[in-house]
Amino acid sequence: MPELHTILLLAAAGLFAGTQNALAGGGSFITFPALLLAGLNPVAANMTSTVAMFPSQATSAIAGRKFAEGVSGLTFPQLFTISIVGGIFGAILLWITPPTFFAKLVPWLVLFATTMFAWGAFRRQPVQAASSMPKWVLAVIQSCIAVYGGYFGGGIGFLMLAALTIAGQQIRAATATKNMLAMAMNASATLIFAFSGMISWPAALALCAGGIAGGLLGSWLIYRLPPQLMRIFVVIVGAVLTVYMFLR
Repeated sequence: MPELHTILLLAAAGLFAGTQNALAGGGSFITFPALLLAGLNPVAANMTSTVAMFPSQATSAIAGRKFAEGVSGLTFPQLFTISIVGGIFGAILLWITPPTFFAKLVPWLVLFATTMFAWGAFRRQPVQAASSMPKWVLAVIQSCIAVYGGYFGGGIGFLMLAALTIAGQQIRAATATKNMLAMAMNASATLIFAFSGMISWPAALALCAGGIAGGLLGSWLIYRLPPQLMRIFVVIVGAVLTVYMFLR
């Protein structure tokens, strides 16, 4: 059972992460290191972070579900199914990964996620193609993203946004679709992680409460605070975390 000051720290991290997700994305860059500082091993921290932030993520995804749609010959239900199945495989892969091996892999995962976030956050305009990509290509890409999403998940939003816009979706539909697909991946991962025996439930509840409050705060701040400032902060956190994980 974490001490009170640790619970309060995690609730504050959840508040910031929920706000961050509402404004610019990248909340896992806050929750993951906070859980490491709380004493969890990397696998348990990743699982706990996924479970804790799922409710706030699901709420925002469902709110925009009417804009989600299929693309490149794949219907939305097909994309949703691919995401659920991939999330299951990724979550099982994480579950069977030894914590010591995952600890060695984390710096590379964080580096990749930070790079994807920086690329997605600061490119001038969404990538847009004149014509859609082949159906099987998008299916393979989404399958790989889904497995990665269930395993670690950092940067999946920008990976999917790039894939969907290149496939031919307009940015509003692509944003709504990737939110729903990310929810599908994390729903399957959350269900598996919940029975893994590795979740720190007090930490998860503290993060979850903070995340929900942060989502509400972010909705209020979205027209008052420049999202670019939040994106810059996330990239800085990701860069510092990457260096720290490589040095430890």
